[in-house]
Formats: sequence, structure tokens, C-alpha cells
Amino acid sequence: MRKAALLYNPDSGGSRRRQRELQSSLEILRGGGVEAELFPTKSPGHAHEIVRLARGSGCDTIFACGGDGTISNVAQMLATTQTALGILPMGTANALAHDLGLPLRPPEAARSALRGTPRRVALGRISCRNRDGVSETRYFIVAAGIGVDAHLFYKLHAGTKQKLGMGAYYAKAWHLWFSYPMPRFRVQYLESGADQTKQADLTELLAVRIRQFGGVVRELAPGASLEREDMRLILCRTSSRLAYLTYVTRSLLGQAWNVPGIDLAYSTKATCDYTDTVARQGNIYVEADGELIGSLPVEISIVPDALTLLAPPRTS
Repeated sequence: MRKAALLYNPDSGGSRRRQRELQSSLEILRGGGVEAELFPTKSPGHAHEIVRLARGSGCDTIFACGGDGTISNVAQMLATTQTALGILPMGTANALAHDLGLPLRPPEAARSALRGTPRRVALGRISCRNRDGVSETRYFIVAAGIGVDAHLFYKLHAGTKQKLGMGAYYAKAWHLWFSYPMPRFRVQYLESGADQTKQADLTELLAVRIRQFGGVVRELAPGASLEREDMRLILCRTSSRLAYLTYVTRSLLGQAWNVPGIDLAYSTKATCDYTDTVARQGNIYVEADGELIGSLPVEISIVPDALTLLAPPRTS
């Protein structure tokens, strides 16, 4: 790493502590011999222009200073290039930072980056209709979801947390989860190494790329890994809320229980569409890395060797 641009959203958690952490991180990188500069971003389009100019000026690393959504937005601009994505975790969940073993304080993450090694990884790619009905394709690093979790993102837009506060936000999410009607959709998926596709009717599908989410969830999809060039599918055939809760409890406790109606599979490609009955009942939504993307139909696939991540050296 010789030259780096640090992108951050000045309107996201713009506390004095956050500004101090950003400035401290910048000084640490410069002290390590890196030509580094902070860039506030006003919008995704503005961030895209900053990345374009930074790469044109010789930046070999672009840091996303924020949470998983910010990281995902920067990854869209660096996918299929050789420019490395660095991470200064400043979000709520910081799932990718947990999975990579990054320190969760930005200055410590900056120090770690000075010792980091570039790692090429595959990306998930998701194509669907966006909320304007136009076909859109987006990469994802952590996970993509169809069904109940995406429905919550649809109902709870980004500003809700700030308006309601976290306690009310989670209470509203809990209520929506119990009132969600669990409509079914159809998936066709190709298991890794297989020649023929399989088919199932589901109430929820998650395509997971990382192993450790951190916090209380830990391993949501055992076997998922950024080291692999496929995704771990969680296929929910059941409409039982008890089964969902049992599966999440399994993740919380780190257990390997079999939950009837919920299966796991490795896959390189999955396509989902409405069943004939559901098509008349309304949209089934799609999210990627915590961002609402659109609605069915959707295709999810893997792009090998798609992104360079600046990450701590592997410990094993």
C-alpha cells in the first residue's frame, strides 16, 4: 500500500469522536509511509466520482470508513479491478470486519492495514428489478436475502433507526416479522459440483459468503467462507416461525441442530421467481448486504477472483 483514499459519509454518525478516529487513522497511515487523504462523500454518485479520480491519481487502496452498507457501496466501484478495498469499521454490525478479524476501532484497524496483505476473493452478484421496475445488477460481499428479511428492510427504511431510536426500531421489526404472511416463491439452484439444478418452494432464501458475523449471531450459515468460490444457501421451506427461531437460536448457541424445513447447500447459482398464486399477492423483496435492492424475479451467482481485500494475514 503506497497511496490510499479514505471515503466516509459525514452525515452518518458525525460525532466528534468519529471525526477524531478518522483523523487518527489518517495520521497512522501517513506515519506508516502511506500517502493518504480523507474524502467526505455526499451521495453514492459523488463517492463513485471520488473513487474514479483517486484511482486515476494512482491510489492502490480505497478505504471504506463505515458499516457493511458503506463497504458494499465502495465494493461496487472496485469489483473486477486490481485496486484494493480497505476497511475502517464504523458501523453497527461490522459483519465483514468480524469475519476478516479486523480490530473494530478505526485507528487499530488502520495499524492492522499497514501489516495487511491483499487477498483476492469471489463476490456474489445479484440481478433483479429495482424499485422502479428496471433491471439492476449489484455485487455483494456478506449476504443476500429474499423473503422476510428483505421485507423488513422494505418496511424499515434507513432513517427509521434515527427517528425511533434502536429500542423502538427493534420492537417494530419484531412486530413486522410476526405479521409477515410468509408467501412462497420458487427457487432453482445449482449445487457446487453438480450438473443438474434442484427446485424448491421457499419462504426465505439467504445466500451467505462469510463465516463469522460477530456479535451474538456468530455462524449463521456454517460452512460459508470468503475462501470458497461459491455461496452457502439457507433454504427455508417451512412457514413455521418456531422453526425460524430455532435456527437462529442454533446460531446464537453455536450448535449444529437439524431444523426441520430449513436446509443448507453450497451453490454457484440460484434463480427465484413467484409462484402463480403469489404473483397476484404483491411483491417479494430482495436485499443485498443490508440494502433493499428490489423484488423478484432474481438471479444470484458467483463471480470468481472479483475483488482485492486488504485484510490481516491469515492465522492458519
